[in-house]
Amino acid sequence: MPAPLTVDTIRDAPKVLLHDHLDGGLRPSTVVELADASGYGDLPSTDARELGAWFLAAAHSGSLVRYLETFGHTVGVMQTADALVRVAAECAEDLADDGVVYAEVRFAPELHVEAGLALDAVVEAVLEGFRVGAARAAERGRRIRVGCLLTAMRHAARSREIAELAVRYRDLGVVGFDIAGAEAGFPPTRHLDAFEYVRQQNAHFTIHAGEAFGLPSIWEALQWCGADRLGHGVRIVDDITLGADGTPRLGLLAAYVRDKRIPLEMCPTSNVHTGAAPSLAEHPIGLLTRLRFRVTVNTDNRLMSDVSMTSELTALVDTFGYGWGDLQWFTVNAMKSAFLGFDERLALINDVIKPGYAALTA
Repeated sequence: MPAPLTVDTIRDAPKVLLHDHLDGGLRPSTVVELADASGYGDLPSTDARELGAWFLAAAHSGSLVRYLETFGHTVGVMQTADALVRVAAECAEDLADDGVVYAEVRFAPELHVEAGLALDAVVEAVLEGFRVGAARAAERGRRIRVGCLLTAMRHAARSREIAELAVRYRDLGVVGFDIAGAEAGFPPTRHLDAFEYVRQQNAHFTIHAGEAFGLPSIWEALQWCGADRLGHGVRIVDDITLGADGTPRLGLLAAYVRDKRIPLEMCPTSNVHTGAAPSLAEHPIGLLTRLRFRVTVNTDNRLMSDVSMTSELTALVDTFGYGWGDLQWFTVNAMKSAFLGFDERLALINDVIKPGYAALTA
C-alpha cells in the first residue's frame, strides 16, 4: 500500500527546489544573533519568535513592494564573510532536513558589499557556506547538492557586472544568472546586454517575470531576453480563456510557453502573500498543472512566508487533492529544468528521485 500523504511522509520524499532566495530564508534566531554581533539595531524585535511572526505579517500584505521591504533586515545582517558563510550553511542544512536533494539558491551579490566586501569575496563566502552545510547534512545521512544563482537587481545598473561574475564562478558552484526586484517600471529589456553576454558564454539564466506584472513582462523575458526559465510566471494564466463549458483556450504566448516546455518556477504561498494570486485555491498552478505546463513548486522566501518545500507540497495536496504521482511529476519537472549537466540531472532522477517515490508508493 502507498504511504499516506502526511507532513512526515512528504518530508521524506525527495524534492527539488529551483526558486529560493538566500536572504529570504534565514532562521529568525540567526537574524537576531547576527544583528547583535554586527551592531545592526533596526530589527522590529530581538525575540526570535516575535521576529519570525513580524516577517510573516509584514510579508502577507498583498503587495510585492511591501514584501520586498522586509529584506532590508536580512540583508542588513549579511554584510560580512562570516555571516554569509553561516547563512548559506544553515540554508543547505535546513533544505536537506526538509528532504530537498537538489536546490538552486539565489542571492544578489551587489546587496552584500556595504561593509567593504568585494563581489568575488561575497560569492566565495556563500559557496563555502553551501559546501559546509551540505557536508554537515551528509554527516546526518541527508544528502543535498546546492547550486547558486547570482541575481542582479532590476532597478540597478550592475547586471552586466553580475552576469560576468556568474560566468566567472560557473565551474565553482554558480549555475546561473537571474534578475529580481520590483517588476513594474523595470522591464527585463533594460538588461539586454547582460542576457546577451550570458547566452554568448553558453550559460543559463532565469528571469523574475509575470509575478506582479502581466503578460508583457513574460513576453519580454522570453522573446527579447531569451530566458531559459520564468521566475514565477503566474500571469501566463492571463493568456488562457475558459469557454462556457470550461474548455480552456490558450493564446499564442501561453501556447508557446507550454509547447516549448518553458519551466515555471511557481511559488504558491508567496504569490498569495504578494497579491499575485487571491488564494491558494484560486492560484493558477491548479489550471496550469491540469494543462501540463512545465510547472515546478518552490518556496521563494522561507522566512517571509513561513514555508518549506514540505509545507508547500502539503498545502497543494490539501487544496487540489494531488497524490504521490503529482508530487513526483512536480519534482521530475524541476530536476529536468535545473541548470545542471544532463548526465547529473538524469542520475538524480533515476538514482534518487524515482527510487524515493517508488519506496513511498510500493
